[in-house]
Amino acid sequence: MTAKKKPKVYITRKLPDAVETRMRELFDAELNIDDTPRSVPELIAAVRTADVLVPTVTDRIDAALIEEAGPQMKLIASFSNGTDHIDVEAAARKGITVTNTPNVLTEDTADMTMALILAVPRRLGEGARVLTDKPGEWAGWSPTWMLGRRIHGKRIGIVGMGRIGTAVARRAKAFGLSIHYHNRKRVNPAVEDELEATYWESLDQMLARVDIVSINCPSTPATFHLISARRLALLQPTAYIVNTARGDVVDETALIKCLREGKIAGAGLDVFENEPAVNPRLVKLANEGKVVLLPHMSSATIEGRIDMGDKVIINIRTFIDGHRPPNRVLPGR
Repeated sequence: MTAKKKPKVYITRKLPDAVETRMRELFDAELNIDDTPRSVPELIAAVRTADVLVPTVTDRIDAALIEEAGPQMKLIASFSNGTDHIDVEAAARKGITVTNTPNVLTEDTADMTMALILAVPRRLGEGARVLTDKPGEWAGWSPTWMLGRRIHGKRIGIVGMGRIGTAVARRAKAFGLSIHYHNRKRVNPAVEDELEATYWESLDQMLARVDIVSINCPSTPATFHLISARRLALLQPTAYIVNTARGDVVDETALIKCLREGKIAGAGLDVFENEPAVNPRLVKLANEGKVVLLPHMSSATIEGRIDMGDKVIINIRTFIDGHRPPNRVLPGR
């Protein structure tokens, strides 16, 4: 009896060793050991020969690339929660199933969101740089030096009350923040009661009334520049914005202008509109203490990445065995 042929799986980026080892055991897996982002020609060559493509959020899997796929390519098992980097509709037309890795990054992303909610008003970045950039120049404690803003008792407005938004709300409530949220629809009444949360059908009305705005919605055509120049103008001059979702949800140019002119108090950003490029004006604002910038690391924990890899493997094995994978992404979702 001959052994069943292993499916050919092409992995676009370096994954945790434990995940890659398991991939090699189960599949004919081509790894990316040096983690160099794959070029478009390399991706085209991959989809023409592989059975399964495992991309990440840094890979653009658009309609043109999908059209190049050979007849053997039947699954795109993305190593990501979001799928805005994949043209799911084009994949469906080609008969290719798309999966993702939901629900494993919720707590990690919510932790980092809360870290930024603390870091921006309390000037943590500036304080840390005092000791590292000019060692020996700190004169010691002073009653009026490095004064930030208290967050206890303030109002937080959560834009997107899904799993991550709800996890952020739980953390924020523990820190004494009053929870407000805007979502396409209200959350379960039991959750709303637990969080003592106020629902705003109008995003505009909520933005005008909160002290901290946390962006936790997905990137879709409907949320592109959801936080526009007009909406930024609704914020109080003492308000802060934190974004750990996707950079294009916020009009970055308008945000920079607001920060530059003192129309809002500050921002904490883990994502950017043109990643991996970061607007030099944002870097300048960070050096001036008006912004805290992080390199898209809110989900970056060892445990989270291994959990993501496990979901990718389960999706591939389930599909190869002829069953519907548990994390299938449907067109239009």
